[in-house]
Amino acid sequence: MKLIGLGAKIKITVGENDFVYNRPLFEAIVFAAKKYKIAGVTVYKGIMGYGEENLHNNPKAFSSSEGFPINIELVDIQERLTDFAVIAQGLMDKADAGGLITMENIEIIRYGHPSGKAEI
Repeated sequence: MKLIGLGAKIKITVGENDFVYNRPLFEAIVFAAKKYKIAGVTVYKGIMGYGEENLHNNPKAFSSSEGFPINIELVDIQERLTDFAVIAQGLMDKADAGGLITMENIEIIRYGHPSGKAEI
């Protein structure tokens, strides 16, 4: 797939302990992205964070007992990511999980291996 020039990036933040269909929510989102053929996905584990549920009057705002934040970044063209965001929201709803989805425009400088073969 050739992917150079204008693109977009979605960042999805969910909780480490959010589950859907007996698997971690972040894993379900990544597998859905692969099935949808999103160009690239990376998952990061945060070490601390809080969201809307912990913003007001919660003394345990930084408690690790609720799990760490998991950030999922997806890169592709904007139209594909806009469509995929609906799928991700559906998975988040099914998991009854909070979270955050943001999108930004980006410029893709390089995508893939120069020979066209995937690196192993």
